[in-house]
This record gives sequence, structure tokens and C-alpha cells, in this order.
Amino acid sequence: MNQPDPVHKLEFAPSAPLPETPAVEESLYEVRKKIYPRALHGWFAGWRWGTVWATQLMFYGTAWLEWNGRQAVLFDLAARKFYIFGLVFWPQDFIYLTALLVISALLLFLFTAVAGRLFCGYACPQTVYTEIFLWIERRIEGDRGAQMKLDRQPLSAKKFGLKAAKHAVWIALALWTGFTFVGYFTPMRELAAEVAGLNLGPWETFWVLFYGFATYGNAGWMREQVCKYMCPYARFQSAMFDRDTLIITYDAARGEPRGSRPRNVDPASRGLGACVDCDICVQVCPTGIDIRKGLQYECIGCAACIDGCDQVMDKMGYPRGLIRYSTENALQSRLDHRAIVQRVFRPRVLVYSGILLAIGVVASTALWLRLPLKVDVIRDRGVLAREVEGGQIENVYRLQIMNTGEVPHAFQITAGGLPGIAVVGADRVEMAGATTRAVPIRLRVAADAGKKGANRIRFTVRAADNPALSVTEKASFVLP
Repeated sequence: MNQPDPVHKLEFAPSAPLPETPAVEESLYEVRKKIYPRALHGWFAGWRWGTVWATQLMFYGTAWLEWNGRQAVLFDLAARKFYIFGLVFWPQDFIYLTALLVISALLLFLFTAVAGRLFCGYACPQTVYTEIFLWIERRIEGDRGAQMKLDRQPLSAKKFGLKAAKHAVWIALALWTGFTFVGYFTPMRELAAEVAGLNLGPWETFWVLFYGFATYGNAGWMREQVCKYMCPYARFQSAMFDRDTLIITYDAARGEPRGSRPRNVDPASRGLGACVDCDICVQVCPTGIDIRKGLQYECIGCAACIDGCDQVMDKMGYPRGLIRYSTENALQSRLDHRAIVQRVFRPRVLVYSGILLAIGVVASTALWLRLPLKVDVIRDRGVLAREVEGGQIENVYRLQIMNTGEVPHAFQITAGGLPGIAVVGADRVEMAGATTRAVPIRLRVAADAGKKGANRIRFTVRAADNPALSVTEKASFVLP
């Protein structure tokens, strides 16, 4: 009998049981840590506040302007009319909205290709209202250190009073913002009268509260979370960057190795770079990032770190520009300012500019040549053709006439295309400005004026006081 090979004989020694590993629960959501941006002054901060003032004066003030006896800018959805100063747009003018959206997108692409997130850092509503809410917070609770100290304290009458005052001002501003926004869709003075009389309609109430709540929540509570997690622009911005895009950069070759030192000590003697490791660039950042780690998607391009770092460099007696607007190629090849500017005019920028210019010229020309008169011809489908007295044939139409301007006109209606064709009945219509009217029109011709079946004709609607204001529309006249 064959014996088993001892090499293949396995023996298992008894082992001690393994210790139990405690279960660890991990959260997929990181609890938000409040960021306390430090207040500062500087060249870029001045530009940012200039943009805040310009945009808010435009937003809050334009809604109260009047033009030709009505609100200057009003989007009257119920009447399907958009008033923008001297222009009145109707649903048929949707092409101009399309052109505006295309131009806005191209401007965003162009600005991003040239200098990164300029819109985010200076003109985005989230940035603008966050700046305003932060200013209110500092005025009530104090600067960065005072706010941090207040939040660490237990609840007291003073803390409750400061917090209540801050949120009261925030809510008042947010509600005024929502009220102003709705005032662009419901005439502002009517809306103000309804609010004063506590007679605000349900839809106006909903939208005032909705936009007020959105402003209060986004600018007061969420802040950088909107930019980091909700805004899609932060995710695809890198697709519009290249190595010659101006971005906020930290000059590591000049700043490293970083470290603290007395003011009058030469950093080279201690083997240090220009960065004193003061963290001022982190303290002033509204999204709480460290720009010294390189460009990050959380950076909104506000340039607060540049202002903060320049102030430290001034105090230390070092040249400014440790953190500055520069490009990857400029840092790598040590390009000067002139070379950086020359590389701005590269193919991508020129293509964006060319397309933007072409669309802008075409849209502006079309708007300039736009006639404030539109005519649609609709046949009476109930009776295509009928014989009337004298053996003539009559067709009935309905002309939808739109006086898209704000000047009243008397319009004369004529027809042509068949011998002896004539308008029967009223051929003149008086119309006020920015109105539309359906006008029934009867046309008659002799039975032998054309071929049997459909014959091409045309309607001409012309302003009696302005012959240049004329529209011709094609139609068909049926002979049985």
C-alpha cells in the first residue's frame, strides 16, 4: 500500500482567537468649519468694493427709474412684454435673448482664458452679497479675532443681542433684495403699495420670501460652500485655463523655504525665502485655502491674498509680488511683465474675441434695424372662399398687428397680387403704443382674376404718419 507523502501532509496548530476590531463609523459629509475672513484694505479690495457698489446701485436703483410714464426696466410676464428703457420686446423677439446669452457665455470664456475667475472674484452675486454680509458682521461683532472669541463664549445676554442684531440686519437686507427682484416683474410702485397696505398677492409673497431666503442662506450661512460644492463653474474652469492664463500664484522659488525672522535680518543669511509664514494669505481668504499649495478649484480669484501679502512685504521691507497675478509659463521661464502681456493675445483669446465681436455686431445691427411693427396673417378656416354679390369671390382673414414701439400709430391696410383685389370694410386701424390687435379683413376679386385654387397675394400694413414703417406679409387667395 502506498503511504502518503509527508511533504503534502498539512497540520494546523491551534491558534488563539483574533481580537475583535471595534467598528468605526465614517461620515461621508464633512461638517462645515466656519471661516472667519480677516478684513483688509488694498488695491484689489478697492476694485472689489467698487464692483459691489456699481452692481448694487444698478440693481436696487434701476427698478425705481421711469421711462415714458412706465417703469424703465420691467419684465411683464403676464402681458408678455419686456421693457428695457426705450425698447419693448415681445415673445417674437426671443432671438435677442438668445444672442444675449451667447454673448454672456463668450465673455465668461474670454475673461477666464485671459485672467481666470474674474467674474467669480468681483462680480458674481454670491461674492457681492457675501462681501456685504461680512461687512455687516464685522460692524456688529467685530473683526476676525473678536468673532472667534465671541463664538467660543457661552451664550449670554450680550452674545445673544449681538447675534440677534446681526441676523436681523441680514434678514432685512435679504427681504429688501427679494422685494427688489420681484419689482422687476411686478411694477415696483404697485408692489410697494401692496406691501405698505399688507395686500401682497400670494405669488409676490412667495417669490419675495423665496429670494430673500436664498440671499440670507447663501450669503449669511453657506458662503464658501456655494462656491466649492454648488457652483459648477469651479469644476470645469480648468478646461478654459492654459499655461498663459493669468492666475493668482505664489512664487515658491522666491518664497521658499519659508519661516519667521526679525524684520531687519537678511533672510538669505538664515537660508530663508521671502515668505515669513505669517499665514495672512490664509486668514484673508474667503474660502479658507492656502494659495501657497498651488492653484486650487476653491480659489475664486478675489486676490485678497495678494493685498494681504503685499502689506506684509511692505512691513518687512521686501519687494511686493510674492503672491501675484502671473502665469505658469511666466513662473517657469521667469518672464517679465511685457512678455506676459504679449502672450495674452494668443489664438484662443483671438478666436473668442473674434466670435464675440461678430455676434455683437450682428445683434446690434439687427436691433438697430428692427421695425416696431409685426404682422401675422391667419386665414379664416371656417370659409375658404365664398361668392358674394356681383359674382365676386371673397376670402376672410385675420391680421394680428403688433405695434411693438411705444408711439401710437394709425395703420393703413392694403392688398395686392391679383388684379382688382380690394379690402372690403375698414382698412385703417388706430393702435396705441406697445399693443396688439386682431383685425378681421375681407378681400374681394372678380371670379376670373386668377387661376382656380390658391393664388399668391400680399398684405401691406403701413403707418399713415411714417411711410417707412411698413410690413408686407404673403398670403394666399382661394378661387373656387
